[in-house]
Amino acid sequence: MLKKSKKARSVSIGAAALMIFSSAFAETSRIEDGKRIAFDRTLGNCLACHMIEDGELPGNLAPPLLVMEARFPDFDRLVQQISNPLEANPNSIMPPFGLHNILTEDEIKKVAEYLYTL
Repeated sequence: MLKKSKKARSVSIGAAALMIFSSAFAETSRIEDGKRIAFDRTLGNCLACHMIEDGELPGNLAPPLLVMEARFPDFDRLVQQISNPLEANPNSIMPPFGLHNILTEDEIKKVAEYLYTL
């Protein structure tokens, strides 16, 4: 069995910690981006219709966005709901953000990731 030197173990541990930190930072950054997109009146504009915690001047035309992971246990289903709500409800007044290219697929996923934190 080969023994690693203290320096090699230290570098390995440091590299592993950096990877974990980088991954957590990337996830946090995506969630922050999702919140920014959801709140931006020129992008997601979710507040025009939905009440969202910390949102200013929320609308009341649509359900409040609360406990989203419990309401949409399947993450892909939430992404689909944002992308094309007409698929689940042809009478929906929610804009089909993906179908009409209002948001990119990545932006929609970021919004969904943010909503999962609510």
